[in-house]
Amino acid sequence: MVQARNVSGGVHFHHHGDRGQGISPPRQLPGDVRIFVNRVAELEQLNTVLPGQDGEPVAVSICVIAGTAGAGKTSLALHWAHQARERFPDGQLHINLRGYDPQEPVPAREALHRFLTALGVPSDAVPNDIDTAAALYRSLLADRQVLVVLDNASSVGQVRPLLPGGERCLTIVTSRNRLSGLAIRDGAHRLTLGTLPEAEAVTLLRVVTAGLRPQDGEESLSELSRLCARLPLALRIAAERAASHPHMRVEELIADLRDESALWDALSSGDEGEAEAVRTVFAWSYRALPAEASRVFRLLGLHPGSSLGTGAVSALAGISMRRARQMLDVLAGAHLIEQTAPDRYEFHDLLRVYAADKVREEESGDSRGEALGRLLDWYLHTADAAQGWIEPSEQHVPLRQCGDGVEPLSFATYDQAVEWSEQEKANILPAVSAAETAGMDGHAWRLAAVWRYGQSPSAPAAEWLPIGKIGLRAVRRAGDRVWEARLLDGLGISYRRINQSVQSLSHHEEALRIWQELGDRHGEAVTLNSLGLLHLRSRRLSEAESMFREALAGFRETADAGWQAVVLSNRGRARRDAGLLAEAADDVRNAIVAHREQGDSASVGDALSILSALHLDRHEPEEGLRAAQEALDIALELRDHTLEGYWLLALGAAQLALGQAGAALESYQRSAVLHRRLGDRSREALAWHGTGEVYTRLARYEEAAAFHQQAAAVHRELGDAWNEAVALDGLATSLETDRPEQARQHWGDVLRLVAAFDDPRAVELRSRAERKRRA
Repeated sequence: MVQARNVSGGVHFHHHGDRGQGISPPRQLPGDVRIFVNRVAELEQLNTVLPGQDGEPVAVSICVIAGTAGAGKTSLALHWAHQARERFPDGQLHINLRGYDPQEPVPAREALHRFLTALGVPSDAVPNDIDTAAALYRSLLADRQVLVVLDNASSVGQVRPLLPGGERCLTIVTSRNRLSGLAIRDGAHRLTLGTLPEAEAVTLLRVVTAGLRPQDGEESLSELSRLCARLPLALRIAAERAASHPHMRVEELIADLRDESALWDALSSGDEGEAEAVRTVFAWSYRALPAEASRVFRLLGLHPGSSLGTGAVSALAGISMRRARQMLDVLAGAHLIEQTAPDRYEFHDLLRVYAADKVREEESGDSRGEALGRLLDWYLHTADAAQGWIEPSEQHVPLRQCGDGVEPLSFATYDQAVEWSEQEKANILPAVSAAETAGMDGHAWRLAAVWRYGQSPSAPAAEWLPIGKIGLRAVRRAGDRVWEARLLDGLGISYRRINQSVQSLSHHEEALRIWQELGDRHGEAVTLNSLGLLHLRSRRLSEAESMFREALAGFRETADAGWQAVVLSNRGRARRDAGLLAEAADDVRNAIVAHREQGDSASVGDALSILSALHLDRHEPEEGLRAAQEALDIALELRDHTLEGYWLLALGAAQLALGQAGAALESYQRSAVLHRRLGDRSREALAWHGTGEVYTRLARYEEAAAFHQQAAAVHRELGDAWNEAVALDGLATSLETDRPEQARQHWGDVLRLVAAFDDPRAVELRSRAERKRRA
């Protein structure tokens, strides 16, 4: 039982239903290395940490494999993991943390999200707060025997939230750094991986070329291995090159390799020499590529993201999709790029740096600019096609015709558009940043503006903020005042959704000034509607209605029936909150009719959620439940978690009014976890308050008090006096029987908080609190 006096770090729900039950253990290990030789001593060291056959604790819970780039850390970890996986019957988790990619490493929060979903937590239920997510992760693994492989870690801070903490789990970490903090604080065992002994390096060369080059002598292979600094990555690439030229004498291959660098005579055994050896092997393999494949390889160095698809590669190189697939097959066959999923490719971090160097050396500035422009065109036009499905009623950004060689994608269904947006979301911020760095402001602001409506409908509001900020800087430099105002409004809406009202207000007010300077009545009305919503969230009801009234007048002047219906819904919500039920009902019913005529299902759902609340106000719970369920069905069809989370509040209220306590708890729980993921703490707290109401109805007063107390604390932190008062009223009610003095104190706080409000609902709450405090 959660005690009211001991609530901290988030509230945990007791009823989880069947979500995530019966899921298979995760099996995330990539395939074993195709050819693995030697490293016998290192494999034996890893075996010493294994648990016994009967599931006893592991000898140590963390093992760090450290070593220079290209030493084969990942290959060793994966090969051993495949040998040991039967000792971990509850599954294996794996992630490449990209600690040494040119772009940012994978944040621990994102890694936790991937692991938790693999462990059966619904994606939308993963906590947004990293500490809460890490605690949930540790809880799920506490009694399990799972192998966790954290590849390419850059720092202890990136790793520590991903450590299970149990005695039966083992975490394998690979890194170029020693990660001494893991040994000092967490008792990690460290295995340092050096270069291969010469005999083992020769064996690797022979195994890879087996059956193709039986004529190669021991001395020549030893020389080839030394030229590769006896590093497995370089040895494998060299061996593949040798295997692809079976009739060329090994001495010719060695001479060819020597020609790539004048530094071989000065090679030392230190990291600098090893790095130069790897680079030379890359050059040797790169120059052996067909001319078109080598061009594609170096142009890939311009891609700012971490994962490549065929469409993006086609645009970068200005070639057809079919030809791009062929070139990617060539590069994958030469071990210069890795295919990680259908139509997804990634670089080894060293090869990414090498490709970036090559494109700077061998392509002119104009050529690089044209390639980046094609890539940005591809993202722009494909995101625009996605917007056509995801937000078809929103205004599209004016786009220039694609450059030659660009084949943007089109989508046959809504789901296809959403899936593409989810797949590419990690590449958009790097792409917008690259556009700004390259001075391509037109691409930067347009891609930011397009992505606002082309992104997945369930993307957290905070994800678009850094993209929008870059777009705003770029559009100001470009001098496009209309789209400056639109981006300001977009930022204002995003800030409102993450409860940063001051920043939201300033962005909307700046946008309003621009619209007024331009004499753009329609734009002005759009911003006035947003300002109304901002006032509505903080219960400044008269200001909200004033804004909606002005917005409605503007849309009537411009004859925009769709926007008129949107504002009617919003004004209906404001009037309902103020207790003006008849007026609110008129607005909402008129809005529903207009939205249905225009086929705007999302707006229909929003109006239905308001109508549901009005039915409850009029003691019509069955009608309220029908309206809320219809709204929720729309959100699910649209795959929009923002709408789903909000409308679940309406569904929970209707279920509670009908006495369906278990169903209401499920609705409020899902709403809470969705809003936590989306970063909307205000609405998450509203879901906690609803949960408290259910527990009070069930006479589980301690649990009710815990949820009400947590909700009140969040509203207090956000400066939301009204919702804090409502939560404290719920808290006082839950304490009334067992702790009446505390309850009276809380009703006193309610009176203080509602003093600033004079609408009918506030008057009713004030009267109730005064009566209860005197009782």
